[in-house]
Amino acid sequence: MTVSNRWLLPDGVDELLPPEAWSVEHMRRAMLDCYASFGYQLVTPPLIEFLDSLLTGTGNNLDLQTFKLTDQLTGRMMGVRADITPQAARIDSHLLKTDHVNRLCYVDTVLHTRPAHMLTNRSPMQIGCELFGESSAAADLEIVSLMLETLRLAGIEQVHVDLAHVGIYRGLIANAKLGKTLEAKVFDALSRKSIPELDQLAEASGDGRNIITIVRDFARLSGSTEALQALRDRVEQLGDCDAVLQAIDALQAFATQLAARFPSVDLGFDFCELRGYDYHTGVMFAAYTPGYGDALAKGGRYDDVGKDFGRSRPATGFSADLKYLARAAGKNGAGNNGGILAPAGDDAELLQKIAELRQTERVVQRLSENDSGTSGCDRQLVKENNVWHVRPL
Repeated sequence: MTVSNRWLLPDGVDELLPPEAWSVEHMRRAMLDCYASFGYQLVTPPLIEFLDSLLTGTGNNLDLQTFKLTDQLTGRMMGVRADITPQAARIDSHLLKTDHVNRLCYVDTVLHTRPAHMLTNRSPMQIGCELFGESSAAADLEIVSLMLETLRLAGIEQVHVDLAHVGIYRGLIANAKLGKTLEAKVFDALSRKSIPELDQLAEASGDGRNIITIVRDFARLSGSTEALQALRDRVEQLGDCDAVLQAIDALQAFATQLAARFPSVDLGFDFCELRGYDYHTGVMFAAYTPGYGDALAKGGRYDDVGKDFGRSRPATGFSADLKYLARAAGKNGAGNNGGILAPAGDDAELLQKIAELRQTERVVQRLSENDSGTSGCDRQLVKENNVWHVRPL
C-alpha cells in the first residue's frame, strides 16, 4: 500500500464523521433512555465469541455473514458477531437464569462479510430490544411499540409496517411433503418472488402442485389487510391445514391489536417475508418509510433459540441499524450546531463563566489569539464593563 492510499477503508466499511457522529450519538442516548423507561436493562456482549455459541440456532444466513478466525489460545474457531440477538439469548438463558420476564436492550457495532442490502454497509451499529419469558401477543405488541418509538426518535415520520407469520409458509410446506431438494427450490424462488420458477416447480411437483400454487400466489396476495382473508379462502379450499389456519388467525388477531393501538400506522402483509425462517417461530414484522426499499427496523418471535444454551425460553425482539436510521431521517447533526465562542486566556472570572455556561451550552474556548476559527459557534463571550456577556457572533 502506497502513502497515497493508506487512508482508504475496506469496501463497505464506513466511519462516522462530524456532524453525523453527534447526530447518531444523540439518537442513541434518546433511544436507550426510552428503552429504560419501559424497564429494559442494557447489555454489552463481546465483539467476538466462540463460533458454536455465536451461531447457535441462527441458520445459514448468519453463518455466511460472520467473519471467522482461529483463537490462538485454544485453537477453537471464533467469530466476529454479525448479530447481537443470539448473544442476548445466550445471556438470558445461561447467565441471568430466571424464570421471570427479562427485558434486554443493546447498541453496538456488528460486522458483516457483505452488506445486508444496497443502502447499508458492512459495519452497522445495531440497536434493539429483546423480551424473554413471555409467549403472549402482549410481548410482541410491546416490542413493536418500542420499534415504532425508535423510529419516532430517529425522526422518521411516515411508517409502514409489514406483518407476516412463519407458520403459514412452514405449515403449507409440511403438508406438501415435497422433499428437501424441491422444498429448497421453492423457498429460493419465493424469496426472490420468481413467479415463473414457481409455476415450473408446481407443474413438476405432482401431489404438491396445489400448495406450491398457493405459495406462488403469496407474492400476489401480499399487500393490504384484505390479502389475509384472500389467503385464508385459498387455504380453506385445501382442507386439513389446521396449523396454517391457526397461524393466519394469530396474524389477524395481532394485526387487529396493532391497528387499535397505533391507528396512524399503515399496516400490510408480506407473505413472502422469509428472513430468519430457520429460527423465527411466529409473528414477524418490518418497518419501512417511503424512498427506502429495505426495512428500517425488523423483528419477530424466535422462541427456540435459547434451547441450545440449555433453556428454551419464549422470545421476541427487534433491531435496527442506527447509522441507517440517521441517514434515512436526513439527520445532519443539528444537536451540534451553534454554541458560544470564548476568548483565549486563563483569567479566573473567564474560566468560571465558561464553566457555568457549559452546564447548559456548548462553549468552545480559543486556544490562542491566532486561533481564528469559529468552531461552528453562532455566539461569542465578550467582556463589557468588566462583566462577561454572550453576544451574537
